[in-house]
Amino acid sequence: MSRIGKKPVEVPSNVTATIDGQTVGIKGPKGELSFVVNDEVLVKMADNAIVVDPRDESKDARSKWGMSRTMIQNLIIGVTDGFEKTLEINGVGYRAAMQGKNLQLALGFSHDVIFEVPEGIEVKCTKPTEIVVSGIDKQKVGQVAAEIRGWRPPEPYKGKGVKYADEYIFRKEGKKK
Repeated sequence: MSRIGKKPVEVPSNVTATIDGQTVGIKGPKGELSFVVNDEVLVKMADNAIVVDPRDESKDARSKWGMSRTMIQNLIIGVTDGFEKTLEINGVGYRAAMQGKNLQLALGFSHDVIFEVPEGIEVKCTKPTEIVVSGIDKQKVGQVAAEIRGWRPPEPYKGKGVKYADEYIFRKEGKKK
């Protein structure tokens, strides 16, 4: 039994949820999102909550049960509060700045990296060494943050590079004579 899947997803008063077959549509103050639930899972509305159940007791249906409930929960959180990832830049001369709608990164290359921000995502540089990626789609926010981090991942010797704010970099000791 899925402990997560058993819980119904509460729909707040400022959010409208619609279920059309296997498609769950959520509309809230920040925008509108939808998710197509796998055929192995049943979705229905019950007294201001969305209930997710497996179609049968097969291992495949039970494995997709909790994931489907979490995806629907993420849609509701996204349209009410939104998601946010914070990146930190460490290194001498490493910095970030917004250039119109694009993000300009100076990461020690011979040229600046120009990162085009996709639609539906908002990127802010609160400090020259801090980037905040926000949006209503959790997957998109995480993907954009991972792509920015991918330009210069943190290295273990000096800790230089782009890292998540809550990420711990395991430091290594250098060569000894």
